[in-house]
Amino acid sequence: TGVATGQRQVTVQQGPLYRTEGSHVTLWCKVSGYQGPAEQNFQWSIYLPSAPEREVQIVSTVDPSFPYAIYTQRVRGRGIFVERLQGDAVRLHITELQERDAGQYECHTPNTDERYLGSYSAKSSLSVIPDTLSASMAPQALTLMEGDAVELTCEVSKSTAQHTHLSVGWYLLQEAEEHRAQEILTLSKDFILKPGPSYEQRFLEGDVQLNKVGNTTYKLLIAGVKPSDQGQLYCEAAEWIEDPDGTWQDISSKKTERTSLAVVSQGRDLPVDITAAESSLDEGDTLQLSCVMGVPKSSSRHFRVTWLLNEMEVARVDPHGVLIWEEEYQERAKLGQLQAFKPSNTVYVLTIYKVGLEDKGTYQCSVSEMSTPGDLHSIQSNVSSGIQVNVKPAGHQLRLAVSTSTPQVTVGEPLSLHCEVQGASSPVSLRWWHLPPRHPGRRVLVASVEQDGSWSLGSAYRDGGSRGSLQLEKESPGSFTLVIPSTLGEDDGGQYRCEATEWSRGRNWTERGEAAVTVSSMGKALSSRAGLHATLRSRTATVSYGQSFELFCQVDASYTLEEVPASVQWLFQPSPATGPLQELVQLSPSGTVVWRTAQPHFQGKAQLAKAGTSFKLHIHSALPANQGTYQCEVQVWRRNTLPLGQPAASSSSNAVGIKVVLPESKLQVATKDSSVEIAGGNAAIECRIVFAQNNSQFAVTWYLLPLLAEATPLQIIRASYSSILEYGPEFSSPAQKSRFLSQRVSSNTFQLQILSAAPRDEGRYYCVVEEWLWLVDGWYRLGEGASGRTTLKFRPPGEQLQVESTNHSISAREGEEVTLPCRLQGALQPGTQPSATWFQVRSSGRGSALLSLHQDGSVEYPQERLAARLFLRRRSAGDFSLTLGSVERGDAGAYYCQLQGWTQQSQGKDWDLQALAQSGYTQLITIPPESTVLSRICSSPALLNFILYLPLVLILLLALAVFCWYCKFRK
Repeated sequence: TGVATGQRQVTVQQGPLYRTEGSHVTLWCKVSGYQGPAEQNFQWSIYLPSAPEREVQIVSTVDPSFPYAIYTQRVRGRGIFVERLQGDAVRLHITELQERDAGQYECHTPNTDERYLGSYSAKSSLSVIPDTLSASMAPQALTLMEGDAVELTCEVSKSTAQHTHLSVGWYLLQEAEEHRAQEILTLSKDFILKPGPSYEQRFLEGDVQLNKVGNTTYKLLIAGVKPSDQGQLYCEAAEWIEDPDGTWQDISSKKTERTSLAVVSQGRDLPVDITAAESSLDEGDTLQLSCVMGVPKSSSRHFRVTWLLNEMEVARVDPHGVLIWEEEYQERAKLGQLQAFKPSNTVYVLTIYKVGLEDKGTYQCSVSEMSTPGDLHSIQSNVSSGIQVNVKPAGHQLRLAVSTSTPQVTVGEPLSLHCEVQGASSPVSLRWWHLPPRHPGRRVLVASVEQDGSWSLGSAYRDGGSRGSLQLEKESPGSFTLVIPSTLGEDDGGQYRCEATEWSRGRNWTERGEAAVTVSSMGKALSSRAGLHATLRSRTATVSYGQSFELFCQVDASYTLEEVPASVQWLFQPSPATGPLQELVQLSPSGTVVWRTAQPHFQGKAQLAKAGTSFKLHIHSALPANQGTYQCEVQVWRRNTLPLGQPAASSSSNAVGIKVVLPESKLQVATKDSSVEIAGGNAAIECRIVFAQNNSQFAVTWYLLPLLAEATPLQIIRASYSSILEYGPEFSSPAQKSRFLSQRVSSNTFQLQILSAAPRDEGRYYCVVEEWLWLVDGWYRLGEGASGRTTLKFRPPGEQLQVESTNHSISAREGEEVTLPCRLQGALQPGTQPSATWFQVRSSGRGSALLSLHQDGSVEYPQERLAARLFLRRRSAGDFSLTLGSVERGDAGAYYCQLQGWTQQSQGKDWDLQALAQSGYTQLITIPPESTVLSRICSSPALLNFILYLPLVLILLLALAVFCWYCKFRK
């Protein structure tokens, strides 16, 4: 009766399975149609060949005591265990297969249903076979010069009775990645060569090869070794067997001993030069140095650049572009006084704003070339000649600026005063004075700082009990801050004077500056329910790259904001959004600025200011990283509350988006359509840049538009601006990768090389060029342009074949067979052999090969799963019609055939393509199978006639029976 819907059914991996002794073996089992909990339990048993009727219990997901004694130790030691894949599916693991593990395995699921219905177990057989695989290579210690060739030999053999395949691969182990081997080149079980990611380009260029010589010998050839090939090389072989479900399983693998390879670098010319915009400067001027490498611009070369002053390191830029400052320069870099970046891969720039006497001396740049960005050792190095930079003292141009972050306070609140001293070439002493508003002409010493950094308080401020302990901070050589923790009364208001004196050679120069402070009486205390509202606005929502912009946070309150402690916090969310708004910077009630770590690139580029009830955030020289959403959050506290604790009120503003517009792209790509006709061999498609900025880099993507009317473009290959290759899904197989290559043949011309081009490659090709530009903090995409279409056509030298080219459709019922026509019209030229290939058109418009009849009469099935249903029943020499058996719903679609004529000059010579033709499209329409009794009757003429005449036959039989009864009655 079978299993109905809703009945339990257990399925196990299909057998028989063959696995080698000592290998790690898995068997899966799943259950469906069950009732009860989503997580089902499983029990595994075995029926040994010596006792096929006796169950031997192995392991259970629910009962620890389930295993028999012969398996208990292996189950406890995790030599045998069950891995749960999901609630109703598991996998049995045997980590080291033994000869005695051969037998029939049963997977059983305990009942959780209301009643027994369906199947509760399933079986699969496992055979244990000897491991006959061997792999060997003689260990060597090789030292080669860069560019030399190396050939390594690996002997691989097996004697397994079952039909198995081998895969053989070569691997490289390097010191930096001792536990992770790099794949060099592998001959897969399907006899396809697959290079590792690091060797793909060299394989395509023919510099890395793997050849099979005889039955057991495999040779790896590296035509020109590079420093990146240095390390331990070994060969690994694996044996594969095809399971009954059609999947291939590796049943054994062996690694050989290692060969040590050392590569001595030949080195390459690496000229390095250093230049200065101006080498004789005054203090406070800007110094800009450029380090230029005299090599062609190439993103495939990787450099580490170190800036030196008097042979001491200043900064370093690694091959990834990461900038590292020496410790003594880190503070100046944070303040924006130093900058280092690379406009291109061969030009590096160091800028020092406001140079001082300590910046004079001999500057050099040291360049080291790396094979790959992650290498620890360089291929070659060079140091530029030195350039002497002189810095002249600017004289005694002492300048002073005084400011306060607390211009209006209430009695009891702190005062914060800041004095910025610039232009001093020697140590300064500092005096803070208070000028009381009620006593004009009088001044009171608050505090003093001597040249050696020692400080003292004025007599009126030495008692820390009333005003608290005054704080004097020297944030940098010219930056001084005075904090008075608590004001006593309105008399603490007025002017505060900063007086700086520079001492040099017995002389001194003094500069003064003042800041006004207003101290108010207590007034009305702030209510926790007081109204508070913050509004954020910007003069512009769109700014150009490098342009500065400002955001204003306007605060409206039902009280005087200047009389209470208030803080503002700026929030930022990058665009595109990657999460919630992040804290950017906070201005505390005391005027302290605290930068958060989420967006470190803002520090040094952003300035905070406050004017009345408005807070301002000013961003200098906008970068793409400054694009996003901004918001401000304002908090206020009650007066005279120390410590501040929880705020009495807070308000978050509206969000404002800022868009940073990148420089306009000047890219122009040639858009004229063209065509290329070839008879065979290689083909080249050209993509030309008409105009672009000098310092741009380009990414090029090649597309194929099949000739079918409604086809969609297919991505062939993309070469990024850093020469990283990415193939499209239709072209990602090793065979396709080896045929389609993207090359830059000049500064403004790219080519798509199609090796061994075939008629199936016909179509319209074009490229899309992306323009990328380095903008201080990274590479940015400015724009793109698409080229014109280049149509590739095949025109063999011989007379063209004739085949029916009209389109038509055929209907076929599922389960039946159908024949798709393809017939040659006319005879082939003498000495010409035909070949034929059938294609099914995919949704993309590109044909997918189904069957190929070669000129030597052999047949190839590119899609093995269809091989059993495809037939070429040639009823004549020119008939290449395709018969498709057991039609399925997925077979519906368009089909076409391609015929080719080949000639051979003499026996053993290569075949030459002389002619070709393509048929029209045959649209196959599938019809669901008939399932009703009526439809079966109607489709059978004999059965239909029988049913039509059945009433007449019954009437005649009834009449005959009545007549016989009448005759008998009369007798």
